[in-house]
Amino acid sequence: MTGVVTSNKMKDAVVVTVYSTKTHPKYKRKFKSRKKYFATSKSPLNIGQEVNIISIKPVSKNIRWKIETK
Repeated sequence: MTGVVTSNKMKDAVVVTVYSTKTHPKYKRKFKSRKKYFATSKSPLNIGQEVNIISIKPVSKNIRWKIETK
């Protein structure tokens, strides 16, 4: 998934917000949605930077994603 870094205040993790477009099941109208994911990151990242995340086995209570290296 591709998202934007929204917080980098944790020691080895960042918060990545993924934006998507969904369709309402009854009214068939499209709307925007967003979801936040906690991802591990060894290299420093800046807020607003676009990154790819991949699923991994749980590292802690909330961290289940990893920043994909290009």
